[in-house]
Amino acid sequence: MPEFSNQFLLPTPVRALLSDDPAQILSFASDCFHKGISVALATLVVIRGGAARTLGSHVVVAVDGRFCGYVSGGCVEAAVAAEALLAIEAGRDRMVMFGDGSPFIDIILPCGGGISVTIHILRSSAAIDSVLECLGERQTIGLEYLSRQQTLQALDAPQSSRWQEGKFMTVYRPRTRLVISGQTIEAETVARLGETAGYDVVMVRSCEGALGVGATIDAYTAVVVLHHDLDQEASILDVALKSPGFYIGALGSTRTHRRRIMRLKALGYDDTSLRRIKAPIGIFGPARDSSSLALYVLADIAATRSMVYE
Repeated sequence: MPEFSNQFLLPTPVRALLSDDPAQILSFASDCFHKGISVALATLVVIRGGAARTLGSHVVVAVDGRFCGYVSGGCVEAAVAAEALLAIEAGRDRMVMFGDGSPFIDIILPCGGGISVTIHILRSSAAIDSVLECLGERQTIGLEYLSRQQTLQALDAPQSSRWQEGKFMTVYRPRTRLVISGQTIEAETVARLGETAGYDVVMVRSCEGALGVGATIDAYTAVVVLHHDLDQEASILDVALKSPGFYIGALGSTRTHRRRIMRLKALGYDDTSLRRIKAPIGIFGPARDSSSLALYVLADIAATRSMVYE
């Protein structure tokens, strides 16, 4: 007797969370699993031509049809969710192609390229929980998907998300921390925009605060110095220059920055250290209002992080 698919009885995919933050997406998967809800993790593993997302981007799909995350600009996620529901029903992992080279001729990527997505049915949350724990502690970590074995395991963070010997490795890094020093309207505006962008914002309002914030500045931290007085910025710059932060930016004109450099050289800093300071701050300039400055600063931070870590 022929077997008939129940695909027309499957729930309609519906977006449950509007986010592309890996920690939020993986948290959705972990929460579903721990509640006894079957869930699948879809991962972008091949890009052909252009693409809106990076390798290792995820969509998580619950058996009730809820999904979150992105593997494109939003044009194929519902189709990915539908394929994930079929995989959950069949009880087997699968790989699906979309766009260029795909059998789904009615699903077209606007960029004209193509992508391949692996769909893994979670049989354990241990690997994902390890990733979430490390990200919570601001540590890098990786996931390794073994397609033949249909298993997922945590591992030390690779340099980048990629295939290697039949295994796909995804790298996860802490989100950007934004340390802002200043008691100005510029500082408040950068803080508000940084929070909206999903950054971990830390405000420094005094010399004592600058000394205490040193331990929070890690390799995924940007330090933004927004004072109108070189004396007021001295302590936070001293802390920032001794830290592994990936970005240090300071407010002021080119003339002000020359004075700043002279002062720091007198304190023993060499040219290599001082070249870490981006001044005048921002990707454009000059800014004549706090909103424009905030946009310039955050764009510069995002561009710098992308060049350093992507």
